[in-house]
Amino acid sequence: RIAKAERHDFSYTQNRELSWLRFDDRVLAEAFDETVPLFERLKFVAIFESNLDEFFMVRIGGLSDLATLKHQPRDNKSDLTPAEQIERVNHAAHALLGLIEQGNEIIITHGNGPQVGMIQNAFAAAHDAIGTPSMDLPECGAMSQGYIGYHLQQGIGREMHRRYKRWHAATVVTQIECDPDDPAFKNPTKPIGPFYTEEQAKEIMAENPDMTFVEDSGRGWRRVVASPDPKKIVEADSILNLLDNEFIVIACGGGGIPVVRDYNDKGCYKGVAAVIDKDMGGELLAEDCDADVLFLLTAVDHVAINFGKPDQRDLEEISADEAERYADEGQFGKGSMEPKVRAAIKFARSRKGRVCIIGALEKAAETMAGLSGTRIYA
Repeated sequence: RIAKAERHDFSYTQNRELSWLRFDDRVLAEAFDETVPLFERLKFVAIFESNLDEFFMVRIGGLSDLATLKHQPRDNKSDLTPAEQIERVNHAAHALLGLIEQGNEIIITHGNGPQVGMIQNAFAAAHDAIGTPSMDLPECGAMSQGYIGYHLQQGIGREMHRRYKRWHAATVVTQIECDPDDPAFKNPTKPIGPFYTEEQAKEIMAENPDMTFVEDSGRGWRRVVASPDPKKIVEADSILNLLDNEFIVIACGGGGIPVVRDYNDKGCYKGVAAVIDKDMGGELLAEDCDADVLFLLTAVDHVAINFGKPDQRDLEEISADEAERYADEGQFGKGSMEPKVRAAIKFARSRKGRVCIIGALEKAAETMAGLSGTRIYA
């Protein structure tokens, strides 16, 4: 038995570590309290042992790593650096863990537009510089799902350690089956990748007849691809199995990787150069997982009509019919809020009792509790 005054010397710890050890000190004090029932005292000993193991593996290990750094990272990061992405992921993880602590079982999806563009630009630059083979859109989408999922798992893991939680997170690289006869394939409109001169674009099209390039607002020529409707999540069973085993699942990143059946290869899947709307991909994921709520997190507290005008009106609760009428009137931004509202309408109508909530990431827990955000119901 160790005397209480000798258990820890707090003068050699830093603030976060001090808090952790003081908590352990209180836990151990309960274990030594003879007025506490014996079984409860044994549980306190087990908690103390587990926390102390984690302290040395996580806290002390982390401090040792930081001590080896010659220069500490600066706060003023640019928008698209990996460090900034990680910071945003940590912010998201904090909000998402708040939802779980409310008793919600969640599955996470995310966008990937800037990241896919960055990957494509990197391969294009490497191709021009040293002849590295170019990488097409399905592979770039898969890479982005992997590394964004990795960042989310890391961010969620850090937040779980802060909250003393033992949950697990896993990323599923997700393919989405599309109809090869979808009209979108005949009329590609979604611009992707870097800008080219007209001469370069025509040269690429001559070498790759399946690619389409168009002039983009006087800034140069860009490739355009189809944006078909998502029909089926190929990895749905894997996602459901992870959910059944109480994993926090990250799936359908960027709307999913579009694939079609290749009947020249026994009906196996093959990737196609296309982009699935991330909100519609998330809606299909919510349906397949039998979710009660589709929660679309964005940068504003509410969906609004007359947005940015003196008579702007925030919407707190509206029917799917009302939302569809506003969308048809052009009340929502084509590339921003309208896709979210369209996905919300589809989800709300998919089954009685389902609701879609659109709100701010930083107020995720409050929005889920009904204190903020817009609710759309059938």
